[in-house]
Amino acid sequence: MAEKELMYGNHALVEGVIHAGCRFFAGYPITPQNESPEYMSIRMNEVGGVFLQTESEIAAINMLFGAAAAGARAMTSSSSPGISLMQEGLSYIAGADVPVLVVNIARGGPGLGNIAPAQSDYFQAVKSGGHGDYHTIVLAPNSVQEMFEFPRLAFELAEKYRNPALILADGLLGQMMEPVEIKGEPIDPKTLPEQDWWLTGCKGREKRVIRSYDLRPGKLEEWNWRRWEKYQKILKNEQRYEDIKIDDADILIVAYGTSARVAEAGLRIARQKGLKVGLLRPITLWPFPSDILSELSKRIEDILVVEMSLGQMIEDVKLVVEGRSKIHFIGHPGGGLPNAQEIYNKILEIRSKK
Repeated sequence: MAEKELMYGNHALVEGVIHAGCRFFAGYPITPQNESPEYMSIRMNEVGGVFLQTESEIAAINMLFGAAAAGARAMTSSSSPGISLMQEGLSYIAGADVPVLVVNIARGGPGLGNIAPAQSDYFQAVKSGGHGDYHTIVLAPNSVQEMFEFPRLAFELAEKYRNPALILADGLLGQMMEPVEIKGEPIDPKTLPEQDWWLTGCKGREKRVIRSYDLRPGKLEEWNWRRWEKYQKILKNEQRYEDIKIDDADILIVAYGTSARVAEAGLRIARQKGLKVGLLRPITLWPFPSDILSELSKRIEDILVVEMSLGQMIEDVKLVVEGRSKIHFIGHPGGGLPNAQEIYNKILEIRSKK
């Protein structure tokens, strides 16, 4: 068994990004993700990569566009207001079918909000925060280990579908420390195969063009329908989730990220009291794991959604369930955390009304 190293979530993210073969980072400081660019400035220098502290988040996302178009595994990290500033550039990237990695270590909002952990950026992440018809692949870690592991998966999915990917974590996951196992061999970016769309200079071959616009009548609609076909493949093939004790459950908790960790603690209390409670943790927020939830809703009468927001993922849960189950909710907006006892008490309340 490999040795484990105690790491901050933001540092584990950096190690995971470099392990995945990323050698280009552009970003701008904002709490609570500042440890990532600070540590990245050291590590990128050590591995011969490029680190740029840009003049703004807008500059960062557009530099990502250029670097990825030239064939680099490129990423940026920020926190909620900074991610909002990147939305126009992210829409351009999606419209040009360029794979990049964006990481949001979310904080409380709206507005300047606070620097406490939150999940109120769910809508922005999964409903195309920028303009136009597009989707971003969204992964939601719930441990420091997954902060290390998910960058590789994110790059692989982004490149497989030529689509931007986003890791949506929160301030608690960025700041907490846990043991991390460095799994797998690091990727040497020089070993990545050249793609036929990279802008590497056209001497000796036909020129390549990457753009997000086409002014010819009907062409943009044609492009968007081709993207729609791509999104259908992602929806079919890339739903990821973790399930805990769902086989005999008659109450199901749905939660992701930090909320799922707390929900699992509440589940353990309930199970110790003889209550049949299960947990479904979405790992991909887009594509949402609708297939498994749809099946579970056919036999489970009550579903409890736990979020660090006023209720955003709950809308996707309701769409999938289509009225087959009763939907209950625990929400903590603006930097508040649920706790295990609160979840257990809610389970008792649901049970009393059966």
